[in-house]
Amino acid sequence: MKKERIYLFDTTLRDGQQTPGVDFSVEDKIAIAGLLDRFGVDYVEGGYPGANPTDTAFFAEKRTSRSAFVAFGMTKRAGVSASNDPGLAALVQSRSDAICFVAKSWDYHVRLALGSTNEENLESIRASVEAASAAGKEAMVDCEHFFDGYKTNPDYALACARAAYEAGSRWVVLCDTNGGTQPGEIRDIVRAVIATGIPGDHLGIHAHDDTGQAVANSLAAVEAGVRQVQGTLNGIGERCGNANLITLIPTLMLKPAYANRFETGISREGLKDISRLSHAFDELLNRAPNSQAPYVGASAFATKAGIHASAILKEPETYEHVPPEAVGNTRRVMVSDQGGKSNFIAELKRRGVKVDKADPRLDTLVALVKEREAIGYAYEGADASFELLARRTLGSVPEFFKVDSFRCMVERRFDAMGNLKTVSEAVVRVTVDGETLLSVAEGHGPVNALDIALRKDLGKYQSEIADLGLADYKVRILNGGTEAVTRVLIESHDSTGARWWTVGVSDNIIDASFQALMDSIVYKLVKNRERAGLAAE
Repeated sequence: MKKERIYLFDTTLRDGQQTPGVDFSVEDKIAIAGLLDRFGVDYVEGGYPGANPTDTAFFAEKRTSRSAFVAFGMTKRAGVSASNDPGLAALVQSRSDAICFVAKSWDYHVRLALGSTNEENLESIRASVEAASAAGKEAMVDCEHFFDGYKTNPDYALACARAAYEAGSRWVVLCDTNGGTQPGEIRDIVRAVIATGIPGDHLGIHAHDDTGQAVANSLAAVEAGVRQVQGTLNGIGERCGNANLITLIPTLMLKPAYANRFETGISREGLKDISRLSHAFDELLNRAPNSQAPYVGASAFATKAGIHASAILKEPETYEHVPPEAVGNTRRVMVSDQGGKSNFIAELKRRGVKVDKADPRLDTLVALVKEREAIGYAYEGADASFELLARRTLGSVPEFFKVDSFRCMVERRFDAMGNLKTVSEAVVRVTVDGETLLSVAEGHGPVNALDIALRKDLGKYQSEIADLGLADYKVRILNGGTEAVTRVLIESHDSTGARWWTVGVSDNIIDASFQALMDSIVYKLVKNRERAGLAAE
């Protein structure tokens, strides 16, 4: 049986820009459009040319090679001809392949927001679609607030959709703009629209996530007949966000309920890039990826409990709904005080550390992890510190350097201009190959000063850590009071793209931070030698 085609429409560059704290530059938009184009979505909507300098500059050139490049904008204004509307002219003159018009389909909004009559709004829809088609561009219409409009005045909402379709719109997109419609309602209303004569292969769905159901609503619309799905990368968007394409695409492609009936423009091989796409986008936004994101999160295929880990080692399907490699992710059997030997063996094997289940050193490692986690360590979130602990217990880790002592000072004082400043200074004394080295550094806070001082001079190892950088720093207070035990987690990265977490625990936040910093450097040096050994082979 021939599968029906589902078309994927990405609105990250417009809807995503409405996310609090997100503001794309032209360069950002070019980079994101490139990611989407290479991944293979059908449509990349880039924003509203003419609305602001960024979008106008972005649409001065075509930014995609495979995907259709889409300009977004309002239908023409009531009382103005299509040929004399400046907003419509900017859309038609842009270097886009298609134009997506946003049109009011709730009579309440037509009256309140547009201040026009219902018939004037219908005429604006028809004239705008015809103008886009005459300019050689694929036309489509987002029927804004369609579901809310349908609930209050179904005849008018349907009239707006029909006006777009009959004027030649390739897609008529039904929008749940307020994000409050339920999946059952979406399904029933989409079927009602199709029953009026607008075929499903000309209908799209645009869902917002205000009840946490944007993905469910999009899938309900697909089940009811729509064949275009709109959404954003990682579900960003105004308020609670939009339908998450990073979740929708694997669901459509891997779940039999959809995969047996539909196909997208993305191949199974291409789907393996979806984790990389999601993480690359987060990196561009300078934010940490959501570890519990479906399919692509670091915890999406992670198992912590011992009985689950044992089952996964025998048969992965026991606790995995899809193979992690299908979406470019990896299986993780995490080590913690809840884990048994199976967790440890699986995690060590993944890291290239071989150990027999009967090896008494394995029992020592399990007991040591449980003992250390009881006082505050968290190894499921500190992969590098766990690996170092395991290597030291099961074998050995070279003593690259020895920290003899460190001192940290924080001074609050007035500078020569009379401005009050807080200055942090750290001194670290290390021994490398019998030579004692002393480093002093100032930093933005005591931890930063310690980090700079520790990495300032490690003798013959200095060049090896030149590309080491700190990506994240987290502090957790484990009990109350100013004397509380503190856990510090540090994320590091290097020029190879590798990222790793280390942990330190102490009743002194500086000491906990220093433990994590030292582990980060030692881990980097160990991995450098592993990579050098593989290269030599």
